[in-house]
Amino acid sequence: MYRFQWYQHLWENRFEILSEAKRAGEELVGDLRGRVGLYPGSSSCPGPLPRYVLEAIEEANRTPVLPMRRVEDELRCVVKDLFGDEYDAAATNTCEAALRVVFEVLFAPPTMRRGEAYRARFIAPYGEDYEFMAGYGRPYPPRYKGLYADRSCTGGELAVEGKSLNNLDAVFVRLAGARYECHGIKYSVVPLLTDVEAEGSIQRMRKTAERHAPYLVGIESIGYDTPGYGYGEKDPDGVPRLKRLMGRLAEEYDIPYVIDCASGVPGFGYHPRDVGAHVMMWSMDKVVRAPTSGLIVGHEEVMNPIRRSLGLGGERYGEVSSHSKALFSLCDPGRDAVVGMTAVLKVLRDEPERVRRPIDEMHRVIEEEFRLLEPDWLRERLIITKSYTMGGTEVNYEKTWSDGRWGLPIFSAEDLFAGTNLIMEATAMMGVYPATIYSGNIFLAPGLGTLDEEGNFIEENARTAVKALVKAIEIVYKHCPEN
Repeated sequence: MYRFQWYQHLWENRFEILSEAKRAGEELVGDLRGRVGLYPGSSSCPGPLPRYVLEAIEEANRTPVLPMRRVEDELRCVVKDLFGDEYDAAATNTCEAALRVVFEVLFAPPTMRRGEAYRARFIAPYGEDYEFMAGYGRPYPPRYKGLYADRSCTGGELAVEGKSLNNLDAVFVRLAGARYECHGIKYSVVPLLTDVEAEGSIQRMRKTAERHAPYLVGIESIGYDTPGYGYGEKDPDGVPRLKRLMGRLAEEYDIPYVIDCASGVPGFGYHPRDVGAHVMMWSMDKVVRAPTSGLIVGHEEVMNPIRRSLGLGGERYGEVSSHSKALFSLCDPGRDAVVGMTAVLKVLRDEPERVRRPIDEMHRVIEEEFRLLEPDWLRERLIITKSYTMGGTEVNYEKTWSDGRWGLPIFSAEDLFAGTNLIMEATAMMGVYPATIYSGNIFLAPGLGTLDEEGNFIEENARTAVKALVKAIEIVYKHCPEN
């Protein structure tokens, strides 16, 4: 049996898998069906706002006169407390909006000049979630032209492929040590990244930079720091080696290095200066549970034009800040979102243990429950990593496919959009909102029915949810053909 036939066989058994999962959920999950989940790191199902966020929003709405400028300047002050005075901040209505603003301001060629615009190119590591930022450029070389095609629920120009900016190219660089294999029901190329080599990868990026030097305008990367994202190699201070090297390469070419931290936690993990990042962005409605919004933090030099594009850079007659019209006024998050985001950042600044402790407790439950996974050879090949940077735990099972053995099915990100990830579908059938799973990575974090209003960990709920995930994995694996 060939690999594509192996996945086809699994798909043909989906009804048996889901039926068995439903029966298991009735016994295992019980009254918690529909009331607990495994990962709030998706804007499609954000966690409920904690009490300290709701109270801050309520207090703001009791204030008779509260200009946006005052609220946004308070956000800047809290960010400077966390990152330092040389950094500045801006809020947007989503993290995707933050990405669009940053790429338009820092990477895209200017349009208000006579004659044709020049072309610009940025380095895009061929890792996971490449479409998040590489989608803003036209893929180069042409072999990658179809990479984004099925990475959204919409196709064509109204989908991810329609994000690309005028005269901007995304130059893909394959990572040394990575494997690019086809997997999944939606059979697609999957980057497998636990063996990525930092030195070999940066050499490839340097050669690419030399080749495209006249057009090079920036470097980007996803902000996670886990093995499943290719950042298993760490310097002695715990900073991902490859990220630090990418920052140095950006400095060498005098171009910005931009990091999308996605559903991570601002102020946790590495600092922008640790990796030479000019700008970092976070989706604040995910694991930190602010209202739907994006946060941009960066050096004041690059944040100045970013803030101006959002109408925050000061009125024309003077003043150091404003809230007015500009190119990206459409990205305005609104006052309540900024107030809620600021409340979250104050907790991260003043009481970080309120956020760290549930991450620790959830990780402990995950480790305990995965020790019971059967068969035992599967659990022996798992890489379970706690990450404060991403605000949760990554369970990577890439190594179950090694030594000639076929392990747990590796579903593609395309499966995520197609609804063909059978582990996620089985978990949902059991009554638990599923973890985000693709490319051999399982992302887990507290926040969906596993925290109370004060942010305290509810172990019983979390353990039930993780037990359901482990059971779903066992059910799916039972229906896999023999190697």
